[in-house]
Amino acid sequence: MLSDPQPPDTSPAAEWREVEVSYPFPKQRAAGPVSLSIGRGERVLLLGPSGSGKSTLLLTLTGLIPGSIPASVDGEIRLFGEDAAKRKAWDWASHVAQYFQDADQTLCGMRVEDELAFPLENRALPEDRIAAHVTCIMQRVGLPDTWRNRRSTTLSGGERQLVALAATLVQDAPLFVADEPTAHLAPEAAGRLHALLTEDGPDRSVLIVDHRLEGLIHSVDRMVVLGRDGSIIAEGHPRNVFRERRDLLISQGIWCPVSCALDAHLSEAGLEPPVAPLSVEEALAHLDPEAAPREDLAKARPAVEAFVAASTPSTSDAASIGPALVELRAAECAPFLGPTVLRDIDLTVHEGEILGVLGANGAGKSTLGLCLSGLLPLKAGRRKGAPGGVAFQRPENQFTGGTVIEEVLSAMPRGMNKAEKAERAARALADWGLAGFELRHPLELSQGQKRKLVLATLTASDRWPLLILDEPMAGLDARGVATLVAEIRMLRDRGRAVAVITHDMDLALRLCPRSIVVGEGKILADGPTRQLMQDCALLKRAGLAEPSCAGAVRWLKRVAAC
Repeated sequence: MLSDPQPPDTSPAAEWREVEVSYPFPKQRAAGPVSLSIGRGERVLLLGPSGSGKSTLLLTLTGLIPGSIPASVDGEIRLFGEDAAKRKAWDWASHVAQYFQDADQTLCGMRVEDELAFPLENRALPEDRIAAHVTCIMQRVGLPDTWRNRRSTTLSGGERQLVALAATLVQDAPLFVADEPTAHLAPEAAGRLHALLTEDGPDRSVLIVDHRLEGLIHSVDRMVVLGRDGSIIAEGHPRNVFRERRDLLISQGIWCPVSCALDAHLSEAGLEPPVAPLSVEEALAHLDPEAAPREDLAKARPAVEAFVAASTPSTSDAASIGPALVELRAAECAPFLGPTVLRDIDLTVHEGEILGVLGANGAGKSTLGLCLSGLLPLKAGRRKGAPGGVAFQRPENQFTGGTVIEEVLSAMPRGMNKAEKAERAARALADWGLAGFELRHPLELSQGQKRKLVLATLTASDRWPLLILDEPMAGLDARGVATLVAEIRMLRDRGRAVAVITHDMDLALRLCPRSIVVGEGKILADGPTRQLMQDCALLKRAGLAEPSCAGAVRWLKRVAAC
């Protein structure tokens, strides 16, 4: 007699049941209590401010916490209907592909081709299938074939992130978990990766932690938001959450898409879109200049102008710059022990200037920043001017203290008395939202908090007349970026110069009156950021994208022409 057919397994791909996590030394919980499930084939975005426990929750999924990272975990965690604790982390590899916040935690320092083959070799796939999978994933992610024999250690931070993502995606696991997968990617690469991460697949579940929302949220089925206490404060479809809980998210310092700000401006004018928008174009779709009533366009115009004004620098920001502070002339720049990547660089940075440094991954932006600071000697040419302090892409690379307070105190001038050092250090930690973390080890902090600590050490004293900030937004929540912007402007007002290396076009437009675009081994363009952002051919050539407000600017031009 034949047995009855078994019903399909409908258990969630991943599930946390009343999970709380605490690390050994901090007294407060690191995450939870959280009850959350990820359905099979579902794409979920996990949002929350820095330090809310997002990365911690992801690491509990396969038992890396507490198996490899000591912590106390209460509650139950299940994967595909099974108690996750019944297997070792490595035993879940065929079910869960996990991309870590730090790409170097995924890579082994091998050749790129070997990095991509490694997870497939661990599954004992035949050589010909491994070779086919490696070629396929390189094409899908956009990795040049010339990278095959390059060691991952020789790649830029963004290039390593691309390789780490490819090494995770090649596993083709039924559950893909990604922690800040596009933090160091140029816009073109980020858009390509968002499409790959969220591509349709009924049997593939995706859980993403990311602050970079543009281009991602259209493909997300559901979002879950953690508050500052580590518990869930909002959940639902992105359209509903971003409109109905907008004020709550802003109060918690959580990122919202730029369309939220435009939606709010239009709502105040009584012209909010009928459906909550996820892009600027959606926010203005009901106000077509050629079809909407003239009175509606007249009412909407001030709201859109206010939105655009908040996204662009004041014309007075570039008027108060001082004399030249640092100059590079006929400079050739190369990474340490590496080949020359930039030639014939002529660049001047002035006192009181905020300079944007833009370009694709691997264009040489970080190398240029190190040469500009004086930390990296030129291959040829000359550098003239004051020394610069650098905030590296990877915060861990510059920590030397055993506690947070020691890290900040070590940045103070040696001649400063103890009382003034203590006062400045306390003020810096408070300014960056790190008060209460004084006795924590720097490596115990979340990635966003580590970033804040680096910025606090660099800005706490007047030691550096020039600061080079390399991808300073990576890992920061909205409140942290607001603090960053305010601090940079304060430094400018004191006559200090700041060079901001970033892939965030919105940040560059809002903060930097002048920018340079790096690519093809040289500086492709140097001029007012607003003008550079309107040069579509230049942006495409450099692998960049328009700022998010570009659609609103075009709308205003169309209205004016009607």
